[in-house]
Amino acid sequence: MIIGVLALQGAVREHVISLRALDVETRIVKRKSDLEGLSGLILPGGESTAMSLLAEDGFTERLKALADAGFPMFGTCAGMILLSEAVEGRPTGHIRAIDITVARNASGRQVDSFETLLDVEGIGSDVPAVFIRAPYIVTHGSGVRPMAVHNGSVVMARQDTILVASFHPELTDDRRIHEYFIEMVKETGT
Repeated sequence: MIIGVLALQGAVREHVISLRALDVETRIVKRKSDLEGLSGLILPGGESTAMSLLAEDGFTERLKALADAGFPMFGTCAGMILLSEAVEGRPTGHIRAIDITVARNASGRQVDSFETLLDVEGIGSDVPAVFIRAPYIVTHGSGVRPMAVHNGSVVMARQDTILVASFHPELTDDRRIHEYFIEMVKETGT
């Protein structure tokens, strides 16, 4: 199993460290060709607009095709925005891999960043979460399973082989969310 980490911008190193701590082989993904042979892909936090602009021609379309084919992906913060069907205030989403609409920076400005413990379905009631200008899920389709809520807003969800989180699990020493994604990847047999 090889899990890639999209390395256009954002918290790449931290996801790689989390995966390697779990003895998972990783690959930095910057081009479409880097996707070959992967079992899954993490789209990290960072700045979603910057990431979408940095992607080479056809990269977003390739990610959409992979998602449609059942390829496991995990988006955190900006990665969740990239994977969403829609973003409030924008005409369309980017990859459109999960039936959610997100509100960018819903948790506030940079100075409003915070840490908390979440009750995450299937993972635990004490999962540490770091929120930095986090997007929140404002609507979701019937095929989407909300997994965690903070102050009435959905902040983690799953639809088939797509997992998203508003927060940054890679910025904590708790590896349970990464373990959950690894199990998702194993389930698909990719």
